[in-house]
Amino acid sequence: MSLGLLGNKIGMTQIFDETGNIIPVTVLKIGPCVITQVKTILNDGYNAIQIGYGNVSNKSLTQAELGHLQKSNIQPLKYLKEFRVNNPEEFEVGQILNVEAFTSGQLVNITGKSSGKGFSGLQKRHNFARGPMTHGSKNHRLPGSIGMGTDPGRVLPGKKMAGQLGNKITNIKKLKIIQVNTEENILVVKGSVPGKPGNLLSIVAST
Repeated sequence: MSLGLLGNKIGMTQIFDETGNIIPVTVLKIGPCVITQVKTILNDGYNAIQIGYGNVSNKSLTQAELGHLQKSNIQPLKYLKEFRVNNPEEFEVGQILNVEAFTSGQLVNITGKSSGKGFSGLQKRHNFARGPMTHGSKNHRLPGSIGMGTDPGRVLPGKKMAGQLGNKITNIKKLKIIQVNTEENILVVKGSVPGKPGNLLSIVAST
């Protein structure tokens, strides 16, 4: 995994390109992120950078979290995340990372928690076909048979059934960056990203 940044989703809109085509875009507030720890193979068994995002008050963090950040004289941060890197010697604790790490036209992978849709049925959750709506049928959106007869006589694990839809970590790959605003730390990407406005996102350059 290459180095990434943390940010929030602001919302969706649309912009026009030079030829007049409408492009659906998502506006993201990215960083600035602070490097809170540098991990190396020598000390930790692997190379990684831990970055922090979102300033909060001391009251919001536990003593362990505060101690970890105060050791490096870093202000309290709400979110911490690790990214594997090949060259940890190029980074130092306290270094600030922002949207300048990305360029317009670059492809990125964006990870976040998808919108929760609650307990959903089979048609919405797994794209099952429904039963006939007419001719006296009473099987419209029912699951149908879920198991088998005598052998093995049970429902096998992994059976697609109704249940909670959404509210899980989702990764959208190869979204194109349309604009980069370094003054406001704004990133505009083509297409949609997981979750509602305000959702925490992790942005990594596509490989």
